[in-house]
This record gives sequence, structure tokens and C-alpha cells, in this order.
Amino acid sequence: MRTYIYTATLCSHILGMLKLIIKALVTALALMLVARLVPGISIDSFVTALVAALVLGILNLTVKPVLTILTLPITILTLGLFLFVLNAAMFGLAAWLLPGFVVAGFLPALVGSVVVAVVSTVAYRALT
Repeated sequence: MRTYIYTATLCSHILGMLKLIIKALVTALALMLVARLVPGISIDSFVTALVAALVLGILNLTVKPVLTILTLPITILTLGLFLFVLNAAMFGLAAWLLPGFVVAGFLPALVGSVVVAVVSTVAYRALT
């Protein structure tokens, strides 16, 4: 009985890791697509896109919730539209942190963050 429990737990951990890897790959592919479609965004290589996807994930997990709480009054005042600005800020911060990932300004960051969110969500949902 214990062997079954350990095996089930191990399988669930492996499945969780696999989903994380798939999500990172899908986001990296979405970043590569955005670099081709949106003027003002460039990525040197797929490895840079993969690292950028991981950095975006870490920023969205750590920094974005704090900024969301701090900017809650303006988010409420703009009926949630300020969250697009926060997404663009996270996108620009990731580009600032990574050499080889360049975002030329606010508008490319805004468009890029929206396109990456839509493409990666649709692709990830289609894969799982």
C-alpha cells in the first residue's frame, strides 16, 4: 500500500514539473512570435526567449502581486485597465534584466505583453 502512495505522489510531482516545462516552452515560443510581429521588440535566440519566459514567470510571481496591491486604488479607478500597464512594466523589467531581450518603449511592451498573454494562454490550453 505504501508503494502505491509513494508512486502516485512521485507521478504527480513529475506531472507538475512537466506542465511547468511545457508552460515555459510555450511562453518562449510566444516571445519569439512577438519578436517577429511587434516592431520594437527583439530577442537574440530561443535560449534567450526561454530565459525571458522564466524571468517573466518569476517577476509575475513575486513583484507583480506587490505592485498590484500598491496600485489598487488606480486599478479600481480605471476599472482594471491599469493592470495592462503593470503587465507592460513586468515585460519591460524582464527585458531590462536580460541581455539579448530588447523592448524599445512602453507601447511595444504593452502590445508585446498582451500578445504573449493571449498566445501563450491559447497554446497552453490547446496542449493540455
